[in-house]
Amino acid sequence: MLRVRAARRDDIDAFVALSDAAGTGFTSLSVTPDVLAARLEKSISAFASNAGKPTESTYQMMLEDTESGKILGCSAVKDAVGISKPYYDFKIITLAQSSAEADRRFDMKAMILVNDFAGCSEVGTLFVSDAARGNGAGRLVAQTRYLLIAADYGRFGPHVLAELRGVVREDGSSPFFDHVSKPFFRMTFDEADRLSAASDNQFILDLMPKHMIYLDILPEAAREVIGQTHEHGRGARRLLEWEGFTYNGYVDIFDGGPLMSVPTREARTARESDRFEIATGEGDITGIVSTDDFQNFRSVRTAVTVKDDKVLIPAEAQAALELGEGETVRVWRSQS
Repeated sequence: MLRVRAARRDDIDAFVALSDAAGTGFTSLSVTPDVLAARLEKSISAFASNAGKPTESTYQMMLEDTESGKILGCSAVKDAVGISKPYYDFKIITLAQSSAEADRRFDMKAMILVNDFAGCSEVGTLFVSDAARGNGAGRLVAQTRYLLIAADYGRFGPHVLAELRGVVREDGSSPFFDHVSKPFFRMTFDEADRLSAASDNQFILDLMPKHMIYLDILPEAAREVIGQTHEHGRGARRLLEWEGFTYNGYVDIFDGGPLMSVPTREARTARESDRFEIATGEGDITGIVSTDDFQNFRSVRTAVTVKDDKVLIPAEAQAALELGEGETVRVWRSQS
């Protein structure tokens, strides 16, 4: 059975392997093994804490095959961004241009560098290996993030953000970066991506232009990818839209990928979830069941049946959750 659980120290080798498999442009995984190891340490402390409020912590989770013990994917939730480390994006704005003398009236779009989402939470680092794709694993990993948030809303900000990977060519370059950002950074897309993931982003404030960038003067190759999602991220975007996320004209400063957001308590999986006591039995609909406990967080996708204040789940799912009858879980049930 596949389950999602809080990351452990001994996941480091698998974490590094997932980072290597993700490839160029996957910013949150484009870091060295030392940085990944440090993330695991910080995540362990975050899960063990009783914060009760956002503390700029990252909760790292792993997708695990309980039979083999193999790690097949990962995801993370940051409880707050943009506070000690700026969370920069380009915001696309519309400027009204008019001249009575020239008899002209039209709108122009421009981008400005902003840190508009300081204090919001972020879901990200969602990656599933080829071996696990096609059997609901990606959806389990994605939806579990909102069940974690629902376990203690007080730890998270007013909105949840998600940055989607933008268009990247087969050679690893980005048309948006080449024409928009590269002239200011004087480095490759991969170098900028890795530096952003590993640093406090001061270099962005130091080097990025302080003035607006007009979209109309950009080459078509750059304009046509603004707000577009990498082909491998289209499924993730559809799932975000299903959760209630919307795109409101914010894009990544390196690849032009879209930033999407949703009010924290409106994310569909969390909003539609309920707490029940466990009972043993066979289910009649598909659900995702989580422990609803930060210190021992786990989730599985399994068949469930709700009867009064109890949820019937198979013994195998209880074993994967490391819980038994009478204990409390959080359940999201498929509506189809």
